[in-house]
Amino acid sequence: MGILSWIILGLIAGWIAKFFMPLGQVGVLKTILLGVAGALVGGYISTFFGWGSVTGFNFPSLFISVLGAILLIYIYRLIK
Repeated sequence: MGILSWIILGLIAGWIAKFFMPLGQVGVLKTILLGVAGALVGGYISTFFGWGSVTGFNFPSLFISVLGAILLIYIYRLIK
């Protein structure tokens, strides 16, 4: 995946994750970073367990990215 695909996937994944676990007033840049980091975390975890990976701009990759972003939001809330 190219960098533009990661950014678009990150934006969508971060926005969906914020829908399920609101963070308050968070800007677009933080949403993109949250989504991209969620894609990396979700891809790593799902690959480790053999469930698949983030391979492109498709529904399974988006689902994995959203789950990773939700996990990051959860960890952020625990720390804060």
